Formats: sequence, C-alpha cells, structure tokens
Amino acid sequence: MVRPSLVGQNLGKYRVLEPLGRGGMARVYQAYHPKLDRYVAIKVLRSDLEEDEKFLARFQQEAQSVAKLRHPNIIQVFDFDIEDNLYYMVMELLAGDTLKTRLNDYRVQNQKMPLGETTRVMLDVLRGLAYAHKSGVIHRDIKPANILLTQRGEAILSDFGIAHIIGTTQHTASSTLMGTLNYMAPEQGLEGKSDARSDIYALGITLYEMLAQRPPFEGETPLAILMKHINNPLPPPKEINPDIPTVFQEIVLKALEKTPENRYSSSKEMALALGNATEKINLELPTHISLPLSFTTEEMPSESVIVLSGSAREKLTEAKFADQDTDPKLDHPSETKTFKEKSIPERIMGISWREERSSSRADTILRSIGVFLIVNSLAIIMAGLTEWEIFNAIWPIEFFLIAHILSGIMTSTRSIWFMIPVGIITGNGLLFLYATATGLWGHWSFLWVFEVLLLFGILWWTIKVGNQEERGPYLAQSLGRVLVIALAALSFGTLAMEVLFYLRSGGG
Repeated sequence: MVRPSLVGQNLGKYRVLEPLGRGGMARVYQAYHPKLDRYVAIKVLRSDLEEDEKFLARFQQEAQSVAKLRHPNIIQVFDFDIEDNLYYMVMELLAGDTLKTRLNDYRVQNQKMPLGETTRVMLDVLRGLAYAHKSGVIHRDIKPANILLTQRGEAILSDFGIAHIIGTTQHTASSTLMGTLNYMAPEQGLEGKSDARSDIYALGITLYEMLAQRPPFEGETPLAILMKHINNPLPPPKEINPDIPTVFQEIVLKALEKTPENRYSSSKEMALALGNATEKINLELPTHISLPLSFTTEEMPSESVIVLSGSAREKLTEAKFADQDTDPKLDHPSETKTFKEKSIPERIMGISWREERSSSRADTILRSIGVFLIVNSLAIIMAGLTEWEIFNAIWPIEFFLIAHILSGIMTSTRSIWFMIPVGIITGNGLLFLYATATGLWGHWSFLWVFEVLLLFGILWWTIKVGNQEERGPYLAQSLGRVLVIALAALSFGTLAMEVLFYLRSGGG
C-alpha cells in the first residue's frame, strides 16, 4: 500500500507539502519545485504494484504517452518517475471543481444543468478526446469525476491512462475493476477491450447523466451494473426529463449503442453531431463554463475543489485534505457564483454552437471594415484639402487593408486557411510599397523570385497547420489577432509617414 503520508519528504525534485486526495488507485499530494518556483500535484500510485512484473514497463510506456499530450482540454503531465518503489506522476494545479461535484450541486437543489452549459462542457471534452485519440491514447475511465471544470471556464479531462497503467480491465465477482462500471462500455467491462468507441460510450453515459440527472444503469453490485450495460435496453432520457430536445436524445442513443460499430466512429463525428443539434434548435452556448455553485445544505455543503489542469499554473498553499472516490480532489475555498437556471426560452437564443458567438464575429469583422474606411477617408480628406494626389504614393496600403479584413475574418472563424490570401496579399503589398516608395520598379526583374517563394511557403505552411485539427483553430485565432493589429498599424503608419514627407517637402 502507499505510505500513510509523504508530507515533508522529497520525491525527486519535488517537496511534498500536503495531501490533496486519494482513491483506489493513488493518492494525490501538493508539492513544490523550488528551482522552478512551481506548485504541482503529485499522483502517487499504489506501492504494492511492484509485485506485478509487467507494471514497470506499462507505467513507463503509458506515462510517456500521456506526458506527450499537449492540449487545452487535457490535463498536462510535467513529469513521472520511480523512487523507493513509489511510482508517481507530476501534474499542474488549478482551482475549480469536478463535473461530478457540479452535478451533485444541481441534484441537491432539484435543478438541472442548463443545456447550453452541458453542450459547452461536452464540446470541450470532445476536443481534448479527439486530440488524444489522434495521438493514439485511449482514456478508459471517462466519468464526471474525471472531467474538471476550472475557474477559467474550461472543461479538462484528467486521469488519462491511469486505468491502463494499473492494469487491463477485467471482471469477476470479486476482482478489482480498473474503471467505473456505471460509465463503462459493455466490451470494456466484459472483455477488457477498449478503443476510441469505448471512450465515446463512457462520454455518452456522462451526457445522459448531465441531461437526466442520473446514469441509465445502476445496481447493488458491480456485476449487476455490468449485466445491465450488456443486456438491458437503454431507458430513453426524455422519459426522465421531457425537456430534453429530441436531437440531443438521438445523440445519446447513438453514443450508447451496445455494439461499438453502431456508435460514433470518432470524437470529431460526435462533436459535429452535437454542433448540428445546437444549431438546429438555435441553442445559445455560454462563452465560459460557470464558476462553482454556491449551493449549501446539510446534506451537500458548498465545496469547490482543486483540480488538475493543463491550461494554467496556480500557486495554492491552503489546500486541505478530503477523501473522495476519485483522485484529483481536495477542499478549497474559491470564488463562487449563485446560479439560477434559465428558462428554456431564455436559453434558446439562436446562437451558433461554435465557441465564438455570432455577435462577437460580426464585431471583429465590422472593426476591420471600419479601419479600411477610416484610412481611405483620411486619404480622401487630405487629397481634397491639399489637391495632393496622395493615392499615387500610398495605393499599396489597399493591399494591407484588404489583408486586415481577411485577418479579422480568420480570427473570428478560427480558420487557418484564410492565411493563404492574407499572406499573399500582404507580401505583394510590401513589394508594391517598396517599388512605389523607391521608384525602383526595375527590381521586379529579380523580386519575382520572392513571389514564387512566398506562394509556395504560404501554401506549404497553411496546409501543414490546417491538417492539425486541434492546433489549427487556436493558431488561426492567435495569429489572426496579431495580424489585425500589425496590418492596421502598417496602414496608418504608411499614411502618417507619407503625410510627414509631404509636409517636410513643403507640399510639393
């Protein structure tokens, strides 16, 4: 068994500060890396596992795979090692709570998680899961307790690979199950087989619980639950909660097909179906997941927990120990927000399912068009007041202004493919600005090579990034924002420099 306490001891480079939580597979401690000035969570696996000859190789292989995952919706693993027969993994800390805690809060108040927030959580998780599956990593234990809701309004998947590190899933009447049967696919519980489709099944059970306030199959023993997953027909969630839209019930039913081949083949396919469903019913999605609730009763005191996350680093020094049935748990007072469920008419507002609201996209594009109009208006005013043919000198900035509008569209749509016209138009604008400013049009005899390199370079880079389903949208948004600012500054700067040149030359 794991030692009673590691507090005050060192594990490799980390000083163990206090316990955070424990479960059947491991204990979690808060620790500190003095050289990096970083607070982390250390998950220490059971020490009795050293008796398994295959465990060391399995631990190293699975831990390496998990540590390579880098995605905003997946827990980030910093390190893993072995010391004194203790196998441990080092992860980040972030304030928030688990989806399990959030759902319990709603149950206490006899309320339901709003459909928009449910969808937001699912889309976040599906993005992380799609990235993991593409990287060849299967979760094997998806459930509300392993979905972490951070104070930054994100849903994060934790405990990747833990079930596989401990051992393959098997079942007998007395055996220990590596996973949670309430959320386990039939083939995983019966035969120990798991792939992307078994993760889809577990996520489907989670979605069912979010919509209906309880999982579909429950029983007094693990074997009873397993047999229900294998044999019992799925109770339609609308029978429990009639407010569930039919299109959402259809998604649940497909995700929970007992035969893996009949489920969604990938997380991307399920996310697309979920997005289409929200558009079909004009469902409004929140831009961020709400903060921990402030429900407080004797049966369910208001608590938020420290959760492991791959998206931020928080220094937390007042964490207290709390025993829970999953690993990443501890009591921690954090900012809370009283929640009052919105009515169905208030929630259905006709907003797109994508992360950016349509209104935000329109604002971004309108701002870009505004810059285009302002620069041209200033040039027209200058030409009218001075009878100065300013456009003869600054016409190349029209290229920058068009690229500026396209960059705004790229930022809003998160489509990296807009980088092709943006790059080509901006490059040509720079060439024309050089030739116009210097009068050296003859240099086109060799500058045409730049045109060829620019075209092939932009195409190669954009296609490469565009094929990265998870990285592409984030890079498009970030790069788009930079280009919007840079191209606007270049346009205004060119206009200002030409005005200064005109004034210094005495208006000639």
